[in-house]
Amino acid sequence: MQLDEYRKLAEVEDRMWYFRALNRRVSRWLARGLPAGPVRILDAGCGTGGLIKHLRQARPDWRLTGLDFSARACELARLRTEAEIVQGSITALPFADESFDAVVSADVVCQVEDGARALQEFARVLRPGGLALVNVPAFRWLWSYHDDTCETKHRYTRPELTALMQGAGLRVTFASYANGLSLPLVVLRRKLFRPANPTSDVRLYPAPVEAIFGGMAWLEYKWMNLGGRVPAGSSVFAVASKPHRA
Repeated sequence: MQLDEYRKLAEVEDRMWYFRALNRRVSRWLARGLPAGPVRILDAGCGTGGLIKHLRQARPDWRLTGLDFSARACELARLRTEAEIVQGSITALPFADESFDAVVSADVVCQVEDGARALQEFARVLRPGGLALVNVPAFRWLWSYHDDTCETKHRYTRPELTALMQGAGLRVTFASYANGLSLPLVVLRRKLFRPANPTSDVRLYPAPVEAIFGGMAWLEYKWMNLGGRVPAGSSVFAVASKPHRA
């Protein structure tokens, strides 16, 4: 990701509809699948710490660690959170085997060339029974200026992400597209009505726009909580567990 994007991210990720929806979805699935108590969670690709802040507020008993490849992102995450922040790559995690009860990676597997290697690393540092939650951008045909700015390497389909997780030895328990109701508007923005000087779409939009997108994301969140899947969307979200030893 370009360095200026980290500054933008730190400024808006606590308020922008997209991150509010993503953080809510992640915290809900973690709470659903993890045991009570001070479990240890890795945010693999923590950026400037927005997800960690959200999880800390939702569950103060969780022990949170963040990792990011960018020194600038780590610096901002340390300023914005009290969590342990480590600089490193998701394809070579600097942690011992079976160190975490959960690994979360939000829109980061898409930024490395070898997504399979990243998933193998997530599985390695997970304890048996632990959870892996992964969110990635969806559909190669949706590639745009946003991906160029964020230095995306790959946009995934749901079967592709599921196959990567299964190939790493993880058991997928839930996989769905996300941001489906807003997909037509995203397509219009990125394909037909491109901004004159495009950077990324990471920004806080006018209040009515935030409210509309936030409302659509809330309806989708409620549907997923009932076990529903979204047939298409601008993201893919999957949950998997590490099997116990035989």
